[in-house]
Amino acid sequence: MANQAGQIEMEQAGPESGRRERGGPLRMLSDYLTLTKPPIISLLLVTAIGGMFLAQRHTWGGGVPDLVTLLLVCAGGALGAGGANAINHYLDQDIDALMTRTARRPVAGHRIPPRMALAFGVGLNVAAFVLLFQWVNPLAAGLTLAATLFYVLVYTLWLKRSTPQNIVIGGAAGSIPPVVGWVAVTGSFDLPALYMFAIVFFWTPPHFWALSLLIQRDYERAGVPMLPVVAGTQKTVENIFAYSLVLVALTLVFAATRAVGGVYLGAAAALGVGFVWGAWQLFRGQTRQKARNLYLYSLLYLALLFGAMMADGVYRVL
Repeated sequence: MANQAGQIEMEQAGPESGRRERGGPLRMLSDYLTLTKPPIISLLLVTAIGGMFLAQRHTWGGGVPDLVTLLLVCAGGALGAGGANAINHYLDQDIDALMTRTARRPVAGHRIPPRMALAFGVGLNVAAFVLLFQWVNPLAAGLTLAATLFYVLVYTLWLKRSTPQNIVIGGAAGSIPPVVGWVAVTGSFDLPALYMFAIVFFWTPPHFWALSLLIQRDYERAGVPMLPVVAGTQKTVENIFAYSLVLVALTLVFAATRAVGGVYLGAAAALGVGFVWGAWQLFRGQTRQKARNLYLYSLLYLALLFGAMMADGVYRVL
């Protein structure tokens, strides 16, 4: 499972960020762990687990998914996403070195050799594919590998550096985890899986554009054509608000499919009000604090929304 580009990191670098740094074994282990971007992995796994719980409800009428399968999906997902993120460090080392928030990353900061980061990322993805193929099912393994390839080849190498729509299209990679969770339980791709994919897909632009408003100067310095850099703040907040409306509407329409019930519907409505309100506040007044508030809320929103799917899979209200 790939991640949503470096979407939830708020790293800060000091004035000596470009200096080669050394450390002992613990520092090296910490740097390799950093390559995988654990905060991103944790959010992706929440969506994957949410997909598993909904699939359990769809297939068996509710309850908790098989614990072994759940652990295998989490392990495979963490390996795949971590591997994709490590490869991202390798491919983005040039622009990472130019941006304040990323200059201290292990590859950009010259603490891990680029080839070692690449080999580490490839190795993690091979392990993820083998694990999921052997002990879950081929479809889950194939989707996880496809997400990595899309994130690395389509988003990182092409879209990120060439178009302000990079995160819109590239967000497809981060939308795969709930689908993997679904197919791990059902063995098939069904309509609820498509809805979950679409929810994460439409969540990604307002989430990441809110972050990009906070680090716009970094992107300008690195020559990355993020929407605020190319189109300006006003156009960005207009797009954030529009995507927020579509996202919330989609989460509510999902309840009409009967794949989810009352627990999910109540949570989606309440969380959606908060998301639209935050987007509206940013639309009315473009301040850093409002952008930060929406960015942070968007993280909580996705985690709680998929948490509601888990609860809905266990406690059927409707």
